[in-house]
Amino acid sequence: MSAFLSKIFKSSRTARPFCSAVIVAAGSGVRMNGINKLFSLLDGKPVLIHTLAAFEESADIDEIIVVSRAEEIFEISELIKEYGFEKVTKVISGGERRQDSVLAGLLEVSPRSELAAIHDGARPLVSEKVVESAIKAANEYNAAAPAVPVKDTVKVVKSGTIQSTPARSELYAVQTPQVFKTDLIKAAITDAIREKIEMTDDCMAVERLGITVKITEGDYENIKITTPTDLVIAEAILREREVSGK
Repeated sequence: MSAFLSKIFKSSRTARPFCSAVIVAAGSGVRMNGINKLFSLLDGKPVLIHTLAAFEESADIDEIIVVSRAEEIFEISELIKEYGFEKVTKVISGGERRQDSVLAGLLEVSPRSELAAIHDGARPLVSEKVVESAIKAANEYNAAAPAVPVKDTVKVVKSGTIQSTPARSELYAVQTPQVFKTDLIKAAITDAIREKIEMTDDCMAVERLGITVKITEGDYENIKITTPTDLVIAEAILREREVSGK
């Protein structure tokens, strides 16, 4: 382990660390048939507003950085003013790839930031419990992410044929927010970008450095809006929450 990482791990774990939320909202949304999923209405409000509200209302979050496409910065900024979000400190332009956008957001967090919670802007139904659990675990273990066991049998396929069937009991679907010590994830993503590593999530950046990521309890309702069908599902979840009083 490098001296830099050793320093991070030896730093004090405060009872109430300053936590920055980096909301990644710079995707192209190619699977939404030309519809911008972040501005799609969910229970009468844009998807992104639901996402930001979850972090605005969390007692564990101190600031929110929104990373968007350059052409959407003004529109998002106006929505933030309209809905009165006080924890959003910056709306900035993202990069070509997800890791570029994440690093851009991390470089804008407060110097006080001890933990960084990186969350997909298109996951509007994340619960306070999921956010709190991931932050608590990251404060203790340096890196944490919520996950749920997969429900379906998963096959490894190559050239149209099944190669193997992993044990379903060992497979989890990882969600966000993925939470890390701020200095750790900054260093890990910077290194991954320098080494031209393609990543599908942020845990991969620290995993490749040999660092263990603690898994916390996710929520099957914490879905990512990827297709028009997901919006229908999200609406149903919200209706059920209203009925049950969640």
